[in-house]
Amino acid sequence: MEKNIEKQLDLIKRGTVEIIQLDELKKKLEHAIKTNKPLVIKAGFDPTAPDIHLGHTVLLRKLRHFQDLGHKVVFLIGDHTAMIGDPSGQSKTRPRLTKDEVIANAKTYERQVSKVLDMDKLQIRFNSEWLGKIDAVKIAELTSRYSVQRMLERDDFANRIKQQKNITILEFLYPLFQGYDSVALESDIELGGSDQKFNLLVGRDVQGAYQMPPQVVITMPLLEGLDGVQKMSKSLGNYIGINESQKDMFGKLMSISDELMYKYYELLTDENTLKIRSDVTIGKLHPKDAKVNLAKIITAHYHGAESAALQAAEFDRAFKDKGFPGDLTLVEVVSGKDEVSIIDILADLCKLLFSRSEAKRKIQEGAVEVDGSKVSDANMMFYSGREYKIRVGKKFSRIFLKK
Repeated sequence: MEKNIEKQLDLIKRGTVEIIQLDELKKKLEHAIKTNKPLVIKAGFDPTAPDIHLGHTVLLRKLRHFQDLGHKVVFLIGDHTAMIGDPSGQSKTRPRLTKDEVIANAKTYERQVSKVLDMDKLQIRFNSEWLGKIDAVKIAELTSRYSVQRMLERDDFANRIKQQKNITILEFLYPLFQGYDSVALESDIELGGSDQKFNLLVGRDVQGAYQMPPQVVITMPLLEGLDGVQKMSKSLGNYIGINESQKDMFGKLMSISDELMYKYYELLTDENTLKIRSDVTIGKLHPKDAKVNLAKIITAHYHGAESAALQAAEFDRAFKDKGFPGDLTLVEVVSGKDEVSIIDILADLCKLLFSRSEAKRKIQEGAVEVDGSKVSDANMMFYSGREYKIRVGKKFSRIFLKK
């Protein structure tokens, strides 16, 4: 186990949204180091879909951090709770899965998580081990330890009441059963997405009701999908599955916006995101090169370094001069500045568009590409001393920007 508590905290904090409570976490870590007894880290996954995507790996990577620090990680498959359906973020009651669907999905989970977690150090549990044995008396005892008032504080439920939408008593049981999982596992820390905060906090309360030290709650951000707006989801079609081919994975990663790229760096790699952002800002690193590096790192993790390098080379051949006339002349553009905005370039210096408002609109529509990558940031800067290839619809320009 890592003996330096500050090193532990630095790694644990990376990319997190919230830690409840940080002082409790420090005390737990200090006790673990003193007694040489690893903490029990819990994360629950309902096998509601057979495929794991990069959005799921945000949580898996944090679990791997705890493994690397020497703690005991429990990957809890909610085979029992999946048949209830988590109400988090739901505007209506979720359809319940059959037992056969849950079992089939759970089998694929075990195989896929091995791409992120150290399976030799992982404990996989199913909450049907204890929830499947709870009788009516124990359920009554569990429900007596939490109030309806507290349950209705949940935003999901409060909003549905305002909209006069149905809420079943069964949905009240979900967070209580998730909390009971923490009792059964005697977890010290539970991880979850930021949308799981209510459920995780119920776990603290339920543990306290059973005279146990409450778990520390760590929430992780939700990763936006390829559209850069909605959280990554298979149902929305904006996901990157970890079982996808290296070509599809690399290509999809290259399609994300420049701004979203930094969040992917922070949550899906161990790279220094602040340095990468700084290098891009000062012009030391081109955004496209930063994105290629990101795609190579992630693709290499799931398909190997050789496959990632091959995809980078193929992507460069296919898209470096995508759509550009072979005889496009390089034009020197003098700006008088070290850096200029993309709006200045499109509307004033290169005259590719008639006005600044049209330039902003085209960027919002996703109609502007720079060096083969779509531009989503109207504040993007161009730096003197560099060559750029610009495409707006059927208009092209190849420039060398000079001060």
